[in-house]
Amino acid sequence: MDRRIVLVALARLAAAASGASVYSACAEPRVLRVAAAADMRFAMDEVIEAFREKYLTVRVEVTYGSSGNFYAQLSNHAPFDIFFSADVDYPRRLIREGAAVADTEFLYGIGRLVVWVPRASSIDVEKLGMQSLLDASVKKIAIANPRHAPYGRAAMDAMKSLGVYDQVKDRIVFGDSVMQTAQFVESGGAEIGLISHSLVLAPLFRDKGRYWEVPAPAYPRREQGGVILSWARDKSAAQALRDFVLGESGKAILRRYGFWLPGE
Repeated sequence: MDRRIVLVALARLAAAASGASVYSACAEPRVLRVAAAADMRFAMDEVIEAFREKYLTVRVEVTYGSSGNFYAQLSNHAPFDIFFSADVDYPRRLIREGAAVADTEFLYGIGRLVVWVPRASSIDVEKLGMQSLLDASVKKIAIANPRHAPYGRAAMDAMKSLGVYDQVKDRIVFGDSVMQTAQFVESGGAEIGLISHSLVLAPLFRDKGRYWEVPAPAYPRREQGGVILSWARDKSAAQALRDFVLGESGKAILRRYGFWLPGE
């Protein structure tokens, strides 16, 4: 028997005996291409790091951006294997279009919206809440572009339902994604912004601002979900990542980043 075949077989037996992943026993590296919503950036980075410890020879390549832009790209067969969206409606549309596998749809979290200001801001956002947007010092209010970013739509709905939109609409500036929106506020491009809870808990922003969580009834429930694409090159690796995110290790990471979990 070929020596390489023997070595691979022995590696698989050792993996099975130790409870290790079959992926880690594979001889050839595999590439998993992931499209993920911008609000998932830091949580997903941690997920991938933990995933790699178990699936050693699966190389994960993640691209972050707005869910609506990804939907448009995936409708045109963009080269990704799995999609994590900030709005589960986009994966469902892809399924209806035949671009994604129906039985692979999943919900991974319920996103939350916050009003965020730089730590040095004079605005008492924790006390004023949405009324912070009316402060005289606010010249620009950053939100993600509602045309293609789910958190931008949530921000618009929240401002309207809490009665401030008409007074502030001329001061709104749009980020391409919720991540870019946070960067606008951090850099001083806007005095205040409405962004995802997951980003204000991320290492990059955790110590740079203060926030008020927008009450959940003020905007439509932010169900975040995903799907495996019909043209995925490695569906088993994509499913392994999906299952990892939905498992206890993945859930623990998502909780740390402020996501509510489906069914909890």
